[in-house]
Amino acid sequence: MHDAPVINLGGFNLDLSAIIMLLVTCVITFALVKLSIRNLSVENPSRIQNFMEWVVEFVQNLIASTMDLKKGKAYISLGLTLILFIFVANLLGLPFNLITDLPANYTVFGQPIQATVGLEAGQHAHVLWWKSPTADISITAGLAIVVFILVNYLGLRLNRKHYLKHYVQPFWIFLPLNIVENLSKPIALAIRLFANIFAGEVLITVILKLGFFGIPFMAAWQGFSIFIGALQAFIFTILTMVYISQATTHEEAHD
Repeated sequence: MHDAPVINLGGFNLDLSAIIMLLVTCVITFALVKLSIRNLSVENPSRIQNFMEWVVEFVQNLIASTMDLKKGKAYISLGLTLILFIFVANLLGLPFNLITDLPANYTVFGQPIQATVGLEAGQHAHVLWWKSPTADISITAGLAIVVFILVNYLGLRLNRKHYLKHYVQPFWIFLPLNIVENLSKPIALAIRLFANIFAGEVLITVILKLGFFGIPFMAAWQGFSIFIGALQAFIFTILTMVYISQATTHEEAHD
């Protein structure tokens, strides 16, 4: 395994590769959406416009499978952003990795890269700069925490009485279990996404070590990784919509 380019800035340990890859993901996602709406046409739509229309329709159907679309329309932008951002992030580590050998006490912004601290003269650290950002648990945890905060906020704002009531159902003694269940949702979201993408990149590293004999395995795994990347983006997005639906709606028959 390779080291991460971590620096300590203002008391915080910042992973520069995670920050860089987040920015790259944002730029690519924004550019993809911008290109799809640049020359809109009803009679002769471009391929990218057709693709984006399909994605929007897919997200609408995804939301409709979890809640009434009349209420779910407000979350189409959220679903579209999540599925595109995560899909792009999942695929960034597939084409290549960028690894550099850094000497002892190598600095960025005047701060030493932690992997190079303590190295003797002539020694180098192998630092990974380019990877899928979702192969970093801090990134997937950040996404999951944002979803967790949003779900609970919407539950309290749009469905306060029934949202709070569900914590003591079917009996008040289940309150601790229901709280644990709620807290486990972001953990499951973060670990599921991270584990699948990280494991895929580890396997790519192993296949590369096979040299020439690994070429057919690499081609097969790259194709499968695209499928996994799309699947994980779909799972994260639909679970987000399921959680929102559970928090903001209720069955009248149970009132």
